[in-house]
Amino acid sequence: MKPHCAYCAILSAGLICGVLDGLSAIALSGYFGTKPTRVFQGIASGLLGKSAFQGGAASALLGLALHFLIALGAATVYYFASRSLPVLIDRALVCGIAFGVAVHLFMTFIVIPLSAIGNRPFVLRTFVNLLIISMVVVGPSISLTVRHFAVTRSPYRSQ
Repeated sequence: MKPHCAYCAILSAGLICGVLDGLSAIALSGYFGTKPTRVFQGIASGLLGKSAFQGGAASALLGLALHFLIALGAATVYYFASRSLPVLIDRALVCGIAFGVAVHLFMTFIVIPLSAIGNRPFVLRTFVNLLIISMVVVGPSISLTVRHFAVTRSPYRSQ
């Protein structure tokens, strides 16, 4: 990958992931009767605590910004890991699915408990639904976008 394209790969992967994951979260929560504003206020509550739910549009916009910051962070991790582990490019779909699992576990068991949200009850249905979104949307959107920006062609990758 050309050095100046690193920013292109990371920014594109983060934005694509952020949009697709955000739409997935809105659709899933909408199915269960939650409004989009509440989804992003939930993200903002990682910084603001419960007061985020009384913050209206301002806290929802903060949550939206944090959502994209997290997506860009995940894209950055995958991009730099792919520089040392070419299999992440060569087998981007499978590695993306695995990366989605890793991101979900990291967010669920490390980031959220350490945030202002703190420990929350484990609900298997929610965990599985969000895990599936991470496996189908988050990881693959990042891995396939990073692969798109890769310059070198591997003999294992279909042309």
